[in-house]
Amino acid sequence: QVQLAEFGGGLVQAGGSLRLSCAASGRTFSSYAMGWFRQAPGKEREFVAALSASERTYADSVKGRFTISRDNAKNTVYLQMNSLKFEDTAVYYCAGRLAYTASYRETAYDCWGRGTRVTVSS
Repeated sequence: QVQLAEFGGGLVQAGGSLRLSCAASGRTFSSYAMGWFRQAPGKEREFVAALSASERTYADSVKGRFTISRDNAKNTVYLQMNSLKFEDTAVYYCAGRLAYTASYRETAYDCWGRGTRVTVSS
């Protein structure tokens, strides 16, 4: 399994941008499909975006505003978040699964980071 650690959270005004990073340890990172999830205060954790070698998938709520990408040479996956809204406020988690396909299901992922907090002020 890889170990995951998220970076880049913070406070941003509505309409602004942030880029989250997720650094992975281990030599098999390129074999992992990666995902981002988030948990808003008082709510269940929800899917945000996922990436495999052949596909990207996004939640409807972030489509057109967020972009997931990866750099296998740096063992890092990114989440570029633009046009942020107050309702994007949450703790964002990076997750990985040893598989060729991406998934929107939490239970499909084998390993998780501890999360990074994003706060969007209105």
